[in-house]
Amino acid sequence: MVRVKRALMTKKRHKKILKATKGFRQLNSRVFSRAKNAWMKAGTNAYIGRRLKKRNFRRLWTVRINNAVRAEGSTYSKFINLLYKKKVTLNRKVLSNMAISHPEVFKKVVAFVK
Repeated sequence: MVRVKRALMTKKRHKKILKATKGFRQLNSRVFSRAKNAWMKAGTNAYIGRRLKKRNFRRLWTVRINNAVRAEGSTYSKFINLLYKKKVTLNRKVLSNMAISHPEVFKKVVAFVK
């Protein structure tokens, strides 16, 4: 039977992980066993962060819309409810950007739903 030596693939795999962990602190960028754990943890945190980013942006849009609507004499919850009743299909991101960059158009939207 042929003898299989694994050094080449092992070295390739190790180099891939060490390259990915370049810039990590302490031994996490130099020692393979530590680097592999740090790389896996970084991947987990990145996955969690991608979900948190969506949540945080939605909160930001809500706050911006609330501030803009209160200036018009209403509240966020009443405004969103009226949007649904009037079947206006603008999402929170668009409404937030409109409130900041085009306040006169936003005022027209608020007047329309009242």
